[in-house]
Amino acid sequence: MIRKPAVAGQFYESTPSRLISQVNEYLEADAEKASAIGIVCPHAGLMYSGRVAGAVYSRITMPRTFILIGPNHTGFGQPVSLMSSGVWHMPTGELRIDENLAAELKKGSDIISEDSLAHRMEHSLEVQLPFILHFSPDVSIVPVTMMPVSLDICRTVGEALAEAVNKSDYPVTMIASSDMSHYVSDAAARKKDRKAIDRVLALDPVGLYKTVRDQDISMCGVVPVTTMLFAAQKLGASEAALVKYMTSGEVSGDYDYVVGYAGVIVK
Repeated sequence: MIRKPAVAGQFYESTPSRLISQVNEYLEADAEKASAIGIVCPHAGLMYSGRVAGAVYSRITMPRTFILIGPNHTGFGQPVSLMSSGVWHMPTGELRIDENLAAELKKGSDIISEDSLAHRMEHSLEVQLPFILHFSPDVSIVPVTMMPVSLDICRTVGEALAEAVNKSDYPVTMIASSDMSHYVSDAAARKKDRKAIDRVLALDPVGLYKTVRDQDISMCGVVPVTTMLFAAQKLGASEAALVKYMTSGEVSGDYDYVVGYAGVIVK
């Protein structure tokens, strides 16, 4: 299956030349790079969250495969939906799905369903791809979307992710796609988001899940990030670093009604 861009011209520039220029605007050329077990990266329109995403991608070495885990905003498909074969087209290139790694992941848990419908119009993974293609057109991907699910399901899927990565004989990095607080004041977003970010930095998936729930933090990708953290624990992660945090108010000038964006690297 060929998966065509769903949000080109909306979340990012639709022509190759303009998209290349847009991505370059957000990269940090002098940033020191290191390999990562996982990252947390936002998925808003690049004009709003591109500086956070660019700061993260500028600091990681490209693996052979990225496992992309994002929230399912559309409601289509299964609770945990995997696209296990095909090609994702973008204005600046294409990315093939790592079919072997996808097959291993699917075998790891019957909660993970083969379902391309969930990916057809979903933007949370797509907006990561311009940055990946900038650094390497040869990287493969394994796309996974997740609806709101229980903590136990996050743990089960995370363990399946870790098992699949452990069976690979090449570098794999997980991308958990998430924006932070939605449509609150800048001050409220920063206060609430810090509580969630602190749990991510502590490599504490249970604490993150419960903090977001108990503190009523509108972090749309809490399930993907929680799942990635469970996997990272199994893969021996020892530290996490906040690369950049900002809100949409810094771009729009509207500090009364913002969305928060955080970029984190897990090693």
